[in-house]
Amino acid sequence: MVGYRKRDEGRTFFMFHWDVEQIRKQINVIKGKENPSKVLKNVTYLNGPLKKWLSGHIWISENRIIYVGEELPENLENTEVVDCTGQFAVPGYIEPHAHPFQLYNPLTLAHYASLRGTTTLVSDNLLLSILFNKQQAFSFINALDKEVSSFYWWARYDSQTVLQNERQTYTKETLKAWTDHPNVLQGGELTGWPKVLAGEDELVKAMIETRKNNKPIEGHLPAASAKTLTQLALLGVTSDHESMTGKDVFERLRLGYNVALRYSSIRPDLPALLEEMKEYDLASYDKIMFTTDGSTPAFYEQGVIDKMISIALENGIPSEEAYNMASYNAARHLRIDDVHGIIAPGQIAHINILSDINNPTPIAVLASGEWVLRNKEACMEEKPFPWADFDVEKLNISWELKEADFQFETKTGLKMLNSVIIKPYEREEEALAEDESYVMLIDRNGKWRVNTILKGFATNVCGFVSSYSNSGDIILIGRNKNRMIAAFNRMKQIGGGIVLSDNEELVYELPLPLAGAFSDMPLVWLAKENTKLKEMLQERGYRFEDPVYTLLFLSSIHLPYIRVTPAGIYNVMQKSILNPFEVR
Repeated sequence: MVGYRKRDEGRTFFMFHWDVEQIRKQINVIKGKENPSKVLKNVTYLNGPLKKWLSGHIWISENRIIYVGEELPENLENTEVVDCTGQFAVPGYIEPHAHPFQLYNPLTLAHYASLRGTTTLVSDNLLLSILFNKQQAFSFINALDKEVSSFYWWARYDSQTVLQNERQTYTKETLKAWTDHPNVLQGGELTGWPKVLAGEDELVKAMIETRKNNKPIEGHLPAASAKTLTQLALLGVTSDHESMTGKDVFERLRLGYNVALRYSSIRPDLPALLEEMKEYDLASYDKIMFTTDGSTPAFYEQGVIDKMISIALENGIPSEEAYNMASYNAARHLRIDDVHGIIAPGQIAHINILSDINNPTPIAVLASGEWVLRNKEACMEEKPFPWADFDVEKLNISWELKEADFQFETKTGLKMLNSVIIKPYEREEEALAEDESYVMLIDRNGKWRVNTILKGFATNVCGFVSSYSNSGDIILIGRNKNRMIAAFNRMKQIGGGIVLSDNEELVYELPLPLAGAFSDMPLVWLAKENTKLKEMLQERGYRFEDPVYTLLFLSSIHLPYIRVTPAGIYNVMQKSILNPFEVR
């Protein structure tokens, strides 16, 4: 539930979620003329700015906290009074760096996360900007204002791959429209920072416009040196989530960055980071946040931000600091602490009730003043969302994949080192080696293709097809061209998804009926499918941790060393196309 922002003399601030009539009603509750909706009585609550646990009562009027203190309302008629004696209240947790399209969609992720206390998502707009036009995307994010969880976004400056129509997709006007939008809280993540440092002024101009809007910019700066971090700070970058060592954390803090510590399916770094940070004897954690960084569904079975708080507490972080890192610190950095991150009058009523300070997984959750969890039981079912109203439907492929589409001449192949890191290699033999597969990225509209060999993906995957990818196009991997075509035809038949084929039959499919990119099924169900897909691929020789990330990052040029992109095979280190796409 999001209000709107107004600019005044360079300062951005909330001009309220509530109209005059609502505010008058809230004030009348304080005066005793009207009753609150709910009262949390005799609760011990965290005051984040003070870093203290205090005791008192919390009054809620519909979706807003209107009073916190020692008094009870004069008028309790039709008020729900909840005695929280022996229980603890903390602000709803904030995920400041969500990628809400990792097979799941923003609504299914938010529902699952809210049951574990994460009631605010700040999310990547990458797929929105690639798959939808601007009007569709804005209509969609505006529609999410009606949900009980809070949805915010960040605005990408580039596609994270090499699109054929990059300049048309990320125009100056489009970037400004995104960064001006009230639901967009920051620019980034800045995966294209090497281009910025190399002198691409159009990106710098977009970043300056973001900062003029008084919105922060998030970097994507793995292994960046102090000199690189300094240059990017001068260009307006204010935060980063790519610390991989305690030294990385300290250097970013030393240079004024806000730092999101990561615990994700591809980088579960948090325990090691906290251990290594002890060497630096930090006196303050005020500029530190938590993020799960778009983990794949199965990883979330252990929790969301609540899991990260638990790890922090286990590593000796004081409770006040750990809960602030999960809420208040992120809200303050993102300039939404007027309505998020504190249990105080004027805040949106996102409140987690805990049985114990040392157990951050809540026994009850209020989101926008409504119970989503009570006595550890879900109170809200996942509601169907009208995706068709936003032209989000099954993938409709009207063209045929043919054997001729597998012809190519390049001798430069791709060698996988882990789930996401790929190096180039030169091959001479025409026949496939045991650990080699054909790989193709093909336009979802059937207009172009890029082909080569992928080494190290698996030894016995005959056909594997996915309409889930970083660019929104279709990935085919396999050792048998006919079975790759069979898997493609099945993916086409189900309207988008992931399909796996053996020599004789199709053995697995995961429908992705929302634009061929994400599912409308609950995250709990997707987690099981995620595990099943991984196990089936591992049985066929896939030896890495996360095939979903392999699919996602096959085209992502923010990672070394070589990628298959819509423009062709791309050398990341040399910033050049080795082999261009072929027109079909």
